[in-house]
Amino acid sequence: MSVTSERRAAASALQRAWSFAKRALLVELRIYANIGRFVARRPAIAPGAVGFSYHKPVFTVLMIFIVLSAVEIPIIDLIVHRWPGVRIAMLVLGIWGVTWMFGLLCGYLMRPITVGPDGIRVRQGLELDVALAWDDIASVAIAKRVDEPKSPRIEQSDAARTLVLRMQDETNILIELERPTVVRLPGHAPKGGDQEITALRLWVDDPKALLDEVRRHL
Repeated sequence: MSVTSERRAAASALQRAWSFAKRALLVELRIYANIGRFVARRPAIAPGAVGFSYHKPVFTVLMIFIVLSAVEIPIIDLIVHRWPGVRIAMLVLGIWGVTWMFGLLCGYLMRPITVGPDGIRVRQGLELDVALAWDDIASVAIAKRVDEPKSPRIEQSDAARTLVLRMQDETNILIELERPTVVRLPGHAPKGGDQEITALRLWVDDPKALLDEVRRHL
């Protein structure tokens, strides 16, 4: 490998590392921001918009993880109490883990999918946030579908390119777009970054209510 190639590889590795660190920091900050929203009871819903939850398929699983993580803290503390340094480190790590899981749950609760005068805003978890204007949307319909586990997020067939946001491998809403539209996804290509799509499938806990709200605008 030439010196130039080695420098390019090193620069690329540093860029990826910096990008990963920046993304991790932003996720960490969103954890605490969502907890703050939960405490203040202020979900991220724009004026005039209506929020729709999508957390029911994963709520029980997240609660189990939170409870188990909380139970582990005193158990591990009892085991390592003879070693103060290890005890403090494990205590900090345990509290951080519980806080992180609770913040993730708050992300689902406080960042709902919204329908409002400006269009549909599709969210999922801590990072994903796709805003679709009404001019970009051709139709919205209830279309329940169960995919195979680990199916790709972007489905492509002929000229169609569909972004699929599953909850427990399921979706129940199909949004078809007027034209190919570029959306930004978390991460980098080929799975993240700017992606051109022609449709979007997602899960919402009450699809009929969402469709009723869509009819008021579309």
